[in-house]
Amino acid sequence: MANNTDPGLQREIIYSIYVRAHTEEGTFLSIIPDLDRIRALGADWIWFMPIHPIGVKGKKGSLGCPYANRDYRATNPAYGSMEDFRTLCAEIRRRGMKVMIDVVYNHTSPDAVLLEEHPEFYWRDAEGKVGNKIGDWADVVDLDYRCRALWDYQIESLRMWAQLVDGFRCDVASFVPLAFWKAAREAVAEVNPDCVWLAESVHMSYGNYARREGFLSTRDSELFDAFDLEYQYDVFESFERFLRGEGALHEFCEQLNLQEALYRENYNKLRFLENHDQPRIASRVADGRALDNYHAMLFFLKGATLLYAGEEYSCTHCPSLFEREVFPRTGRDIGALLRRLAEIKKTALGEADGFDARADDAHAIAVMERVGEKGRAWGVFSLRGESGSVKLGAPDGRYENLVDGESVLVKNGQVFCAGKPLIFTASA
Repeated sequence: MANNTDPGLQREIIYSIYVRAHTEEGTFLSIIPDLDRIRALGADWIWFMPIHPIGVKGKKGSLGCPYANRDYRATNPAYGSMEDFRTLCAEIRRRGMKVMIDVVYNHTSPDAVLLEEHPEFYWRDAEGKVGNKIGDWADVVDLDYRCRALWDYQIESLRMWAQLVDGFRCDVASFVPLAFWKAAREAVAEVNPDCVWLAESVHMSYGNYARREGFLSTRDSELFDAFDLEYQYDVFESFERFLRGEGALHEFCEQLNLQEALYRENYNKLRFLENHDQPRIASRVADGRALDNYHAMLFFLKGATLLYAGEEYSCTHCPSLFEREVFPRTGRDIGALLRRLAEIKKTALGEADGFDARADDAHAIAVMERVGEKGRAWGVFSLRGESGSVKLGAPDGRYENLVDGESVLVKNGQVFCAGKPLIFTASA
């Protein structure tokens, strides 16, 4: 991990907002009335997907993608002014939360201010044309970090924003040189020594593919030299195979254990079931009891927790990145469960706990254990909502299920799971 990473980030919850999709108005100021509700979910951070002007040239859809950034140093006028954003940040902090913004430094829109002013900052193909290395990203053009003057511009932009916000979520951070991120972190620390850095590392197969094709893709283990936490895409493909019925649960558990073996003791992976690039978990898991188990497992996993706005209402549709789609508040409300899980995460689980996971594949029940300065904690999660008895390392006896307050009996090293999530602890 970065030398000054706060271990307390392990217990924190990040709530992701797409301004365009959050309210009917789609503005910074219209979010303020919703902040108390978000804080009540246990959120410590609000991460705003890109808030900058969106490119028009080559745009996708009628409104364009927020990741096609036109100006790094301005706000999207459709969202509001810089002063409006300052007001929103002040209201977030007044409620005890922090602010994180998206940093899209791999590419810009084709009509970006930067391309007009500094064409030398851009990557070019074999024919000398500005373009991008990923063909599907047709609405963006890539930057070229071999140009050192680009580093100065980008770092100065970060220093500007770091005086207003508390952290950065760095889009496809794996594709931007690690040396740049390390230099940026050092420079930003001069104006905001407590700034938190989140890396969107890429799927394992995607990173391997990029390297085979001769493109930069920094490995997750290396990214921790500059970042406080990073995406769990290194294990997400095995999780998705299980969701699709193409892989066994134990494969995902083994990947989680591999993280424990490979990374530094205080590594912090951002845990999520969905995000703006992934399908809604409620669209994949229709059974409410099973969905409760997924969320209980999410909060039990070692690392910070991500909630994507609308997840608390079991939304099944992910808002389009290119159109205006406000997420509905009419689905199954799991806010009470999330509040309880947040409390468990913050009070009953440690920061750099040892972790182990295994699975009962027959019933799709994950059995997880954490051990640290707070003692031991066990989690039993039935991901199909099925009943079954499973073995675990807890001593025989009765425990309280922290999720619902009911009694849990461990006998002969086994516990019966009735299909509801179980989390219980024993003191150190």
